[in-house]
Amino acid sequence: MATLQELTERMKTAVGSDSGLDKTLKFDLKGDGVIFIDRTSVSNDDKPADLTMTISLPDLVSMGEGKLDAMTAVMTGRLQLSDMGLAMSQQSKLQALFSKMS
Repeated sequence: MATLQELTERMKTAVGSDSGLDKTLKFDLKGDGVIFIDRTSVSNDDKPADLTMTISLPDLVSMGEGKLDAMTAVMTGRLQLSDMGLAMSQQSKLQALFSKMS
């Protein structure tokens, strides 16, 4: 099982110098910490974001590995989104980011 620090490092590598996202994104890992992504950086700072995705650490790892589909996670309550419309508009960019993590 990946730790918060390991997952943060994987995200930093995937983001590189440009996340490709138009908005800030925060993964709220339900008590295991947060991962905050803006266009050029990744941190564990709990800052306000344009889109907050609330998901457990194991489920985020599964999504990153392609074992858990985001829509399935939303429909089953394993993933909560602060703004569904914004999440949908960023979907292809998020998929590209996740593909760089695997």
